[in-house]
Amino acid sequence: MKKKINWKRQLWGNGITLAIVLLIIGGIWYRVNHQNDTWKQVTADKTVVIGLDDTYVPMGFRDKSGKLVGYDVDLARETFKRLGLKVKFQPIDWSMNVTELDTGHIDMIWNGFTITPQRAKQVAFSVPYHFDTQVLVTMTSNGIDQVDQMKGQTLGVQSGSSGFTEFTQYPKLLKNKMGQSGSVVQYDTFDKALNDLQVGRVKAVLIDSDYARYFVAHEKNPADFKIVKTDFPKDQYGVGFRKGDATLRKEVNSELLKMKKDGTIDQISEKYFGTPNAQ
Repeated sequence: MKKKINWKRQLWGNGITLAIVLLIIGGIWYRVNHQNDTWKQVTADKTVVIGLDDTYVPMGFRDKSGKLVGYDVDLARETFKRLGLKVKFQPIDWSMNVTELDTGHIDMIWNGFTITPQRAKQVAFSVPYHFDTQVLVTMTSNGIDQVDQMKGQTLGVQSGSSGFTEFTQYPKLLKNKMGQSGSVVQYDTFDKALNDLQVGRVKAVLIDSDYARYFVAHEKNPADFKIVKTDFPKDQYGVGFRKGDATLRKEVNSELLKMKKDGTIDQISEKYFGTPNAQ
């Protein structure tokens, strides 16, 4: 006896197969399309879109009036003013910054973006334009004066931050000192971590020293906080581009080098850090 064909089931199966094939083809098309240099499109639009965490003081944040300001914001605006382009700043989930770049929602990542070998596999970096280090911010009342005193304590970190990457990459410098009784809490922004620090949910926050110094200096009672040095390697900041955007990267590099030479970067650094640009 001939087996009766279930046409509905077969059509359904073929439909699923076709959908999978189309998704694969679409993915390949997307990857090829987004490997292209977008400079012509950028200059035609006369606008670039920069992804940032707009709570990240003093690199990019909102002042009391809600205006977006900061070291990186000023530096980016000056860069593209010289290139004759407008800048649109797009707040993003920092843990998804590379995804935002790859999907074309933004043209670059410019917001205290630390250059690391892991990130360099995914993005093309500009020349380094600023240097920083990782520190612990704690409450003075916690009695933590050095990293060794973090044993058994709770640490706050930002997801996707260079501090969290270094925390896992160099366990001997902090993670091992915390011991098995120590714990880590991840936050999507540093300001949430610092809020929890002040109410005692965490004992310290691993954070960039620029952010730490600016935050403490602008608190009502700076003496309530303590900044503790660590031995993590010095961080280099760079602008992150798609690998295919060679021209955009070249143009930004050129302007960064010019601004370093003519003193513009030092002027912006003095404004936000009180010192010339850290080298």
